[in-house]
Amino acid sequence: MIRPTLPAALRRKDFLLGWWPWRALGYVAGTVPVAVVAAVPIWLLAAPVVLAFGAATLGTALLLGAFGSAVLFGALPQIARPLARLERRRLRLVAPDATTHPSPGGYRDPATWREVGYAVLLVTLAPAVYAPVVLLAVAPFLLLAGPVLVATVDGPVAVWSTGGATLPESIGYAVAGLVLLPAVPYLVALLAHGHAAVARALLADDARLVEVTRSRARLVDAFDAERRRIERDLHDGAQEKLVSLTLRLGVARLDLPADSPAHRDVVDAHEQAKALMTELRELVRGIHPKVLTDRGLGAALEDLAGRCAVPVTVRADVGRLPRHVESTAYFVAAEALTNATRHGTATAITVTADVVADALVLEVTDDGRGGAVPGDGLTGLADRVAVLDGRMVLSSPVGGPTSLRVELPCHRSE
Repeated sequence: MIRPTLPAALRRKDFLLGWWPWRALGYVAGTVPVAVVAAVPIWLLAAPVVLAFGAATLGTALLLGAFGSAVLFGALPQIARPLARLERRRLRLVAPDATTHPSPGGYRDPATWREVGYAVLLVTLAPAVYAPVVLLAVAPFLLLAGPVLVATVDGPVAVWSTGGATLPESIGYAVAGLVLLPAVPYLVALLAHGHAAVARALLADDARLVEVTRSRARLVDAFDAERRRIERDLHDGAQEKLVSLTLRLGVARLDLPADSPAHRDVVDAHEQAKALMTELRELVRGIHPKVLTDRGLGAALEDLAGRCAVPVTVRADVGRLPRHVESTAYFVAAEALTNATRHGTATAITVTADVVADALVLEVTDDGRGGAVPGDGLTGLADRVAVLDGRMVLSSPVGGPTSLRVELPCHRSE
């Protein structure tokens, strides 16, 4: 369903008869107290920087400027974050089609500094824009009040003139105010739309981009579900039949005379069946390890480390996480261990996993020779991490060590 928007409502002939003028008025009126409340702590924090320009000596100016800048830099995100949450809620008044993104994770998140930018604009530029528009919007009401003031107030009343207005003049001004009155809702709506456009650009995501991201996430979930189905079919179907065949060949091997030609053929078939069963077991683990489904990421990483040719230390106490997060983290760790074993000449590997601020942080570090570059395998993993709105960083200077770090947004399962 297509949601109505303020720009579309402005083009309708019945704009003045709908709810949009009142929604725009509520948005504009609510901006004033919000801006005032936000301005108090921001201007207080900025006071040392302002005082630095008027300091008596250069040393004092530099000290005040450095101290004020450090405090301002550290505190602004803490002020901007609750302000942004409130503004995202208010934005729905005039932009119900806007899709807001989650709260940013920290100082390194660009969304944090977009929130800071919005807060600074709100307390500096917004008053300069709002003041003349509000005066123009109030003017028709002042003109309409002119005749009442002239008739009830003793002494001269200035209505749109430098001298005292007579009753006929005030009536003329009132007629002009009545003519201009229908333009006020349009003026307020345009102001609300302009403000909302800035807020939307800094605090909200484009709905189409969000839908694309959700679609990609659904594809990843479907892919993981298909992997689990294939793993289950192989484990419960082909693997069980192969185990049964291996057992029957083993029994036949014992029943046949050791020096008979048939015995040699059965022995060869039995050994091939056992080798095939081992390969199938590894294939099933590679598609989707059962331990990951049953016991979670920590146990799966321990199992992965136990099968690695290089000693691996695992530190992971993360509990159960969403399936797509566990799956992505597992295959990232598996690819990193494979690369370290094959190409890095590593003798020791460390795998750590922890949940920090609603994000799974997985890091794989080895003591190999370094010099690794992103190849096809890591590129595919990076794409998969990006689908979950995560980030992957590879550090591998020549001489080592090599460190692969992945951050995946997640929430602990209850």
